[in-house]
Amino acid sequence: MLRLTVFCVFVSLCALHVSPYKRPEDKTKCPKVKVIRNFDLQEMMGHWYVVQYYASSEEDLAYKCMRAVFSLNHQTNEVSLNFTYSYTDDPDRELLVGNITWVIPDPAHPAHWVHAEESYEGIYNTYVLDSNYSSWSLLLHCAEKSKSPRYLSSFIMSRTSKLPPNVISFLRDKLPRYDIDMEYMFPMLQTGCNAPEQLLHYAPPRKKHPNKRRHPLKHPHH
Repeated sequence: MLRLTVFCVFVSLCALHVSPYKRPEDKTKCPKVKVIRNFDLQEMMGHWYVVQYYASSEEDLAYKCMRAVFSLNHQTNEVSLNFTYSYTDDPDRELLVGNITWVIPDPAHPAHWVHAEESYEGIYNTYVLDSNYSSWSLLLHCAEKSKSPRYLSSFIMSRTSKLPPNVISFLRDKLPRYDIDMEYMFPMLQTGCNAPEQLLHYAPPRKKHPNKRRHPLKHPHH
């Protein structure tokens, strides 16, 4: 009887055990991110393909052909992103154009950017979690708004349309600590898309009807 009691207590303690790498999740606040050191912001600039994408409010990927061009304004210390994308369920394969601008709040940590547009209510943090500049990068976006759930998204990006599986696994392994649910980290289709050089012009796409769908980096939270 004593052995059974000891065993029950042991099982109960094991059930209560929490891994030192797993902290309680607060879905109203952005996860704490350790900013990478010796980050070369200029090397991060230029053209990227988004090869995997996560958004906390989406259980099925809505986008394809997402490509991005980053640029740096040295005078204002702002990072700008222009990107193109399409919706996977659009039979017309309409090419949409988006943009977003960040400021660098601390020049000593150029891998952390904060949303610069005054129209956004709240805080929109973007972190470069890792990059080798020449072939791959990993971004985390987190928006906070008072009395609302946070909005998390993440990009695995490549200088070419594909990344080797081992590189993707290496980058995906970095995300669970930031509360990213890997079940919903989806591959981004990069076939049947427009030629990459067309990204550099950003002419507004021809629209057959007004498109009222959301901007993938400016998701409203309620």
